[in-house]
Amino acid sequence: MGTWKEAADIGEFASTDRKLVDFGGTLQIGLYKVGEEFLATSAWCSHQRAILVHGDIAGTEIECPLHSAKFDLRTGKNLCLPAVRPIARYDVKVENGKVFINV
Repeated sequence: MGTWKEAADIGEFASTDRKLVDFGGTLQIGLYKVGEEFLATSAWCSHQRAILVHGDIAGTEIECPLHSAKFDLRTGKNLCLPAVRPIARYDVKVENGKVFINV
């Protein structure tokens, strides 16, 4: 059980499909709009500390821009080498035009 924190306004996604959300400390989350769905994962690759938010997205998969590891944005599961560990994923909800992440 976590705490729902406001992460974005839906309007921020009018011209982009992603946002880096920095909640401070070591909690940086990638927030993605895939179709009409919002998905959230750790902003960092589990292979090496590379920022995933700049990676290519195909469907619900994101590719790390550093070494091409791929992750499922819905589950955080690592899909190919060099990543051998998943990344954290977070529940997301939308209320009154705002996007919230459960951290």
